[in-house]
Amino acid sequence: MIVAVPKETKLKENRVALTPDVVKDLVKKGFQVEVESGAGLNSFFSDEAYTSAGAVCVSDRKQLYANADVILKVNAPANDEIAGMKKGAVLISFLWAATNADVVSAAAKAGISAFSMDAVPRISRAQKMDALSSQANLAGYKAVLMAANTLGKIFPMMTTAAGTIRPSKVLIFGAGVAGLQAIATAKRLGAVVEVTDIRPETKEQVQSLGGKFIEVTGDDSIKIEGGYVKGVSEDFLKKQQELIAKHIKEADIVITTALIPGKRAPVLVTEEMVSSMKFGSVIVDMAVEQGGNVVGSESNQTIVKKGVTIIGESNIPSLLPMNASALYAKNIATLLFHLAEDKGFKWEMDEDITKGSLIVHNGVVVHPSLIKS
Repeated sequence: MIVAVPKETKLKENRVALTPDVVKDLVKKGFQVEVESGAGLNSFFSDEAYTSAGAVCVSDRKQLYANADVILKVNAPANDEIAGMKKGAVLISFLWAATNADVVSAAAKAGISAFSMDAVPRISRAQKMDALSSQANLAGYKAVLMAANTLGKIFPMMTTAAGTIRPSKVLIFGAGVAGLQAIATAKRLGAVVEVTDIRPETKEQVQSLGGKFIEVTGDDSIKIEGGYVKGVSEDFLKKQQELIAKHIKEADIVITTALIPGKRAPVLVTEEMVSSMKFGSVIVDMAVEQGGNVVGSESNQTIVKKGVTIIGESNIPSLLPMNASALYAKNIATLLFHLAEDKGFKWEMDEDITKGSLIVHNGVVVHPSLIKS
């Protein structure tokens, strides 16, 4: 089978789907790998590194797509890219099918099969395929550094002959993968860290990293599915906002990480909260691409409102392309090895990982979440 890796075309995307080290693994297993010339340059992987690993670099993008049996990408392809794939080809990338109806429709029309990296079930045997977690981990780390670079003061307490500098206070919304890494990073830099999450089971994880958990008494309205919050009452959200309002006034940095799969990100920081923050404080809205957790945040923009800097970087993992690509390559290759051998795909349609991540099969939309009853 010919596995193709095109250069990513999405704005501000520096990652690549396969790194030279992982190409070696595919070649050893009998796959033929073709990489678009320059695909890895923004991740600091040269064409020579790919050819040394056993790949063939192809300069003609149309030819790359036309010949490929499997296309590996980071982001969902544009419709013209899908149209250039041969019938029966298999695409594996992030698709976000619930909110990307045009891509799903184009894949069906082209008669291809498409697996979505964001739909890989979060079960123990799929951990090595979990690209959502690998990328969120890096994003949580980088978000703290971005905030620290913008803040006009240091994180740790420092005692000097001229006086004592008080430590910065960091408030983190959400204790998922990104939030937990943000906690660990902020603590390593010496900040006082407070965390809020509507899932009470995260309290122990937050405290184990040295963070202070801001607890809101839960109710039966909170529904968790696959590690994500699927539902919560307006009354609970109101109580949470009232409690958080007290803490946000004292925060030097606020980092928001809350996402709901297939839906707009929940609003956690209101305009009133932003107005109450200290002059010179910083907010990083990690959910800005899905609508944002912060009122007024703008995608790929850094703005200042009433003395508060709001950073709305939409693709934070792309700012660490070497690591992000290396981890993603291992995620996607592990999924490919699970689904296929060098001679073809297994198509075990009732197997959990296949069933969970397969969106379109030979031109037919098959994912349960997209099939209208």
